[in-house]
Amino acid sequence: MVEEQLIPRGIQDKRVLQTFLKVERHRFVPAEAREKAYGDYPLPIGEKQTISQPYMVALMTECLQLRGTERILEIGTGSGYQSAILAELAKEVYTIERHALLAEPAHRLLREMGYKNISFKVGDGTLGWPEQAPFDRIIITAATAEVPDPLSKQLTDDGLIVAPIGELFSQTLTVFHKDHGQLRGESFTSCVFVPLIGKFGLQH
Repeated sequence: MVEEQLIPRGIQDKRVLQTFLKVERHRFVPAEAREKAYGDYPLPIGEKQTISQPYMVALMTECLQLRGTERILEIGTGSGYQSAILAELAKEVYTIERHALLAEPAHRLLREMGYKNISFKVGDGTLGWPEQAPFDRIIITAATAEVPDPLSKQLTDDGLIVAPIGELFSQTLTVFHKDHGQLRGESFTSCVFVPLIGKFGLQH
């Protein structure tokens, strides 16, 4: 996966690559899909949600520019794979999932794997986690027309948000830098994510 998918497609951050070698992706997919766990495509994980293709997870992670001291808010825990990757690379991860049927097994698995720097919440991710704000980085793993206002407000100045921005079936992976209270976006690549659902999401 690392040698054939990530490196040839431009992932260069050595810490990111080492983390993808360490975290076993097959543990985060349903049993019937484990033989496909390292393929270059997303996989269903239940509740009409997916685990993103390895390259997209790596690209979003690299775009966060992590150094190991950050507090990260993740919107969309899913099966917990991205959460584990972030936990290896940052100081603290706060992750929100609207589906309890996904959040609970992800929570159990990540605890079994020994991660102690991940905090979990079941709820509307578009509202963020104000009790734990501010965050140095925010990653949104679902499609949204724009960055939800509560998330922008919960980001530290000089912080980064990585999100797929666009319409239901077509988005652009975008990195936002917060400067003096304003977000400035830089587009990276086309992508397709499931919709962000919530009060400030693509769908209500």
